[in-house]
Amino acid sequence: MCPILSCNRMIASEHYRRPGSSAFSARRAEESVSIGKYIVALVTAAALSLPVFAHHSDAGVDMESVVAFEGVVREFAWKNPHVYAVVEVEQDGRAPITWELQMSSVNILSRRGWTRDTLSPGDHVAVRANPAEDGRNYGILHSVEKAGGLALAAAAKTPEVTPGTTTLAGNWLTDRSTLQSYPGGFDGLFRALLKLNDKGKAAQQAFSALSAENPDATCVGRPTPSALVSTTLYLMEIDLTRQSEVIVLRGERYNEVRTVYMDGRPHPDPDERFASGHSIGRWDGDTLIIETANFADHRSPYQIGVPSGGQKHVVERYRLSEDGTHIDAEFTLDDPEYLSEPMVHSRQLIYSPHLKMLHSDCDTESTSRFLVN
Repeated sequence: MCPILSCNRMIASEHYRRPGSSAFSARRAEESVSIGKYIVALVTAAALSLPVFAHHSDAGVDMESVVAFEGVVREFAWKNPHVYAVVEVEQDGRAPITWELQMSSVNILSRRGWTRDTLSPGDHVAVRANPAEDGRNYGILHSVEKAGGLALAAAAKTPEVTPGTTTLAGNWLTDRSTLQSYPGGFDGLFRALLKLNDKGKAAQQAFSALSAENPDATCVGRPTPSALVSTTLYLMEIDLTRQSEVIVLRGERYNEVRTVYMDGRPHPDPDERFASGHSIGRWDGDTLIIETANFADHRSPYQIGVPSGGQKHVVERYRLSEDGTHIDAEFTLDDPEYLSEPMVHSRQLIYSPHLKMLHSDCDTESTSRFLVN
C-alpha cells in the first residue's frame, strides 16, 4: 500500500481503463495517472492479490479491476448487511468527488478486529476498491490504509481447528482451505454450478440486478440452502436439544431460523408454501438427512437472477467426521421449473465453539445503497 497522499506509481496491468471509459486493448506498461491528490489506476485483481471485503452481491461491479485513490472519510456507517464508507477525494482545480464504498457485514468485520470506530469522519485514507461498471463513484472495498500506518484488510482466515465434538450440535464455519473458490463469492458458486433450462435463462436475462427488483435491495432473506452456503463467512448453529421432535438450524445472516421436523410427518399440501421451505429430517445411521420442499416464489434466491418456486426441492446431508473436528456436508438442489439438472455441492464445516453467534438485523437503508437511483 502506498503511503498516505504520496502515491506516484501504480501496478502494471493487462486490462487497464479509466472510470467512465470502456476498457482498451491489453497492454503491459507501468503508468501513473495523477489528478492533483487523486491517484487512480485500474488493475487486474489477480495482479494485486488483495482480499475482498464484499460478502455477497457484486452486481454492477467490475471484479476484475481495482481502482486506487486517496481521500478523507466523510461517513462510516456501521450497519448490516453492509458497512459503508464515504470518502471525499480532492481534484486540483475542480470540485471534490465522493466515493461510496461497500464492505462486508458488521458480523464479519467484527471478527476481523474492526469496530464502529475503526474509521471516523476526517480520517485520511488510501483505498483500493473494485469499481462500478457504469462509471459511478461506487465500489466494493478491497483494502484501506489510514494515516499513521494502520493497514486494514479483510482477509478471511481458515477457522481455527478446535478439539473435536461427539455430535452435530454447535457452531460451524466452512473450512475455506478445502473449498474451491468461485469468483463472486455466493453468487459465483451458483453461477458456476447451476445448469439452467430455457425458462431459467430467460428469467436471468430479464433480471435487473441494480433495480428494486433485486431481493437483496430489501431485507428479504434467501431460502435453503443459503445458510449452508453462507457458512463461508457466517456461522451456522445446529441445535439438537429436542432432536426427537425437531432440529433447529440457525444462520447468522438475517438471523435465519429453520425448523426441521423429525417426528415422521410428511410435507404439507403443495399449496402451503414457506419462504424458507418446509423441512423434514431423518437419520440414516450417523448421517442427518434433511429434505426441504414447499418453497414460496423467490425472484433471485441464488443472487444471479434465476428464480425458484414450488417445484424446488433440496436434500441436505450432514455427517460428523471420525475425529469430530468437522462435518462433511452436501446438498442436492433440484428445481425442474428453472434448472435443466440438479445441482450438487459439498463442503467441510469446522467445529467452532470458540465463536459466538452474532445477531444480524438488516437495515433497510444499508441493504439498498447499491441500487442505481
